[in-house]
Amino acid sequence: MSTNATAAANARLAITTAKPAVDTERGHQVRLFLGYLIAIALVAGIFAYGFNYYTLSSTERPFSPKHVLLKPSGVIGVKLGMLGLGMFLCIFLYPLRKRWAWLGRQGSSRHWMDNHVLLGLAAPFVIALHAAFKFRGFAGIAFWIMLAVSLSGVVGRYLYGQIPRSLNAAELSLKEVQDIQAKLGEQLAEQKILPQSDLRALLSLPSAERVQQLPTVVALVYMMMLDLSRIFKIATLRRQHLGFAEQLFTLGGLRKTSHPDLERAVAVAREEAAIAKRVLFLSCSQKVFHLWHVVHRPFSYTFALLAIVHIVLVVMMGYF
Repeated sequence: MSTNATAAANARLAITTAKPAVDTERGHQVRLFLGYLIAIALVAGIFAYGFNYYTLSSTERPFSPKHVLLKPSGVIGVKLGMLGLGMFLCIFLYPLRKRWAWLGRQGSSRHWMDNHVLLGLAAPFVIALHAAFKFRGFAGIAFWIMLAVSLSGVVGRYLYGQIPRSLNAAELSLKEVQDIQAKLGEQLAEQKILPQSDLRALLSLPSAERVQQLPTVVALVYMMMLDLSRIFKIATLRRQHLGFAEQLFTLGGLRKTSHPDLERAVAVAREEAAIAKRVLFLSCSQKVFHLWHVVHRPFSYTFALLAIVHIVLVVMMGYF
């Protein structure tokens, strides 16, 4: 086979293997979006229905016609408790995935993480509705621990995203990340749409020496502020190429425009800025992420233990 034919075959193979990966990622994003949509609709719908019940005092609730439905042992309350329990059983599948080889081969680690976060965010609201917003005894202690676990999970998901990974979720070395950054820098230097002066403002970062001197918590907040400010800097880049009507339609450049060349340049600039920030804070992100594991897991196991005690007591007392 000739060299050209071999190259063409390799190109076709790359396209063939890349397309399913793209389709899988798109399907995951759609399912994730639907998951959040269903969770929000469920919680908001039940809360709206029971609002005039949840705002009553404990002495007034038994006289409400909704009490038989929305109390913790009520028709809806029990089902919400069972749903919350099921959600947390699914949540604990994520750490088990690292121990069970069969489970570890199912799906992408990042996809499991996304679903883990979705369930971790939705479950406290479901449990709060199950408890009718009255948190006492073991159930109350378990709820507040669960809420702490959920909030810490948001921080953990953010930190997970700050550590560059390959498609199979293995951590990339600093050299690999720097190579990616260099290639993105070359692409930015070649494009003619975004002025270099504006790109310098977008890519502006503190020095490595300054970052190393920052306390860990301050560095974490600094990372978040850089990510937040990048959104508005990207919007500023877009606005320079948009007319008044387009600026209104794109919410001042916050939404994507209909200009493919501009959006390609913006995408490269955004990725270069994100990679540069990750390289700068990489050691800090890894240190905080490993420390986060030490805190997150004990809270999770404590909540699981209290939840089991609560369920056992409820069954023994005949409420279920």
